[in-house]
Amino acid sequence: MDKGFPRRSLFQLAGAAALLRSRVLSAQSGQTTGQAPAAPAGPRPGRGPAGWSWGGNPEPFPGLDRKSTVALTHGDDRRKNVYNALMAVDKDLQPKLKTRRYVVIKPNFVSTENQLAANHVDAVRGILDYLSERFKGPVVVAESSAGDTMRAFENFKFTALPAEYKKKQVQLIDLNAEAKFERIAVLDKDLHIVPMRLAARLLDPEAFVISSAMLKTHNTAIVTLSIKNMVLGAPLHQAPKETPAWNEKRKFHVGLRQTHYNMMLTAQRLAPSWGASVIDGYEGMEGNGPGSGTPVASRLAIASADFVAADRIGAECMGVDPEWLGYVKYCGALGLGQFDESKIDVVGATVAEVKKPYRMHTDIDRELQWRGPMTELPFNLGWVTPHHPETYPV
Repeated sequence: MDKGFPRRSLFQLAGAAALLRSRVLSAQSGQTTGQAPAAPAGPRPGRGPAGWSWGGNPEPFPGLDRKSTVALTHGDDRRKNVYNALMAVDKDLQPKLKTRRYVVIKPNFVSTENQLAANHVDAVRGILDYLSERFKGPVVVAESSAGDTMRAFENFKFTALPAEYKKKQVQLIDLNAEAKFERIAVLDKDLHIVPMRLAARLLDPEAFVISSAMLKTHNTAIVTLSIKNMVLGAPLHQAPKETPAWNEKRKFHVGLRQTHYNMMLTAQRLAPSWGASVIDGYEGMEGNGPGSGTPVASRLAIASADFVAADRIGAECMGVDPEWLGYVKYCGALGLGQFDESKIDVVGATVAEVKKPYRMHTDIDRELQWRGPMTELPFNLGWVTPHHPETYPV
C-alpha cells in the first residue's frame, strides 16, 4: 500500500511505454548498431512506412550545449577532500539549494559489514561541514541498504552524527522501514514492463538530494559511482522483520541491456531532486566490486551539480573508458547531465595527476557485451507500403 507521498503511476507507465516504443523503433531501424536492417524480399522503394528511410546515419540525440564543472581534490584527509570539493562548486549548488526545505544525503551501503564496500562516515562529515556553513535547514541521511540499514548506520559509526551536528537536526532513516514509495515501469528479462517501487523521499521536490558515492568496480555496471548509488538505492525491499520477503532491486538484474536501460529510466525519475554528486575516492575498490574487491589508495574526492559529468570524471580517474558505462551515456543522451568531455571543466587537481588504473571485475568481458550487436533480432512483421501492399510479403 502506498503511504504518504503522491503517486504518478499512470504517467510513469505512459512515459516508459513511449521510451520503449522509441527504443524498439531505433533497434528496427538499425540505430542500435548503426547498420541498416535486412530488407524484406521483393521490390522496395527508398523509404518505408511514414517516411522511414533505409540506411544512412542515425540521428543523434542533441546533447547539452551548456558546460558543467566538476571539482577534483586530492589530499591525505578524506573529510577535507570532500569539503573542499563541495566548496569549489558552491556557486553551482547554491541556486537549487536555496529553494529546498531540507537535504537528503544518500550514502552507499551495499554491505552492512564491510567498510571498504560502504560509505565512510568521514566523507559524510565533509558534506555536513559544508552544509553547516551554507544551508540553514535540516538534514536527513537516508539509505535503502541491501541489508539492514540501521545496522549499517551502527557498524559504520553514523549514529554519532546527530550529536555532532545538532544544529542540522540530523536524522538517520531506513527507507525500507519508512516504506513510502512511488511506482515507475521498467523492463523485465522478456522486455515486458513491470512496476518498481522507488523510495518517495528521494523523489521529494522539497529535498536537495546529495549522492554520497564511492569509487568502486562493479559486477554488472562496470563501475558504481554517483548515478548508480542513487538508482540502485532508490528501489525498496521489505522492512526489517516484515514477511514475506521481497526486493525491488532484483528487477535490475534482468540482462545486460535491460540493466543499463532500467537504470536510465530510474535516473530520469530521480533527477529532478538531485542536488549534488559527491564521490569519495580516498580509498576505492578494484577487482570484484562492489562488495568483494581490494583497496586502492586514490586519495581524491569529486563534487559537481552534474551527476553525469561527475561520473565521467570519476571513471577517468579509475582508468576506465567512460564509453563503457551505458547507463551514464544514456543519461547524458537524455540531457540529465553533460557527457561530452569537451564541455566539462575540471577544477582543482587534474585527472592526469590523480589517475590510477583500477583492475576490473573478472567478468568485465561479459559486462561489455551490452555494446555489441544483439544476437537475437526482432521480427519484421507486416512490412507493407501504402501503394503496393501486395509486393511486401514477410
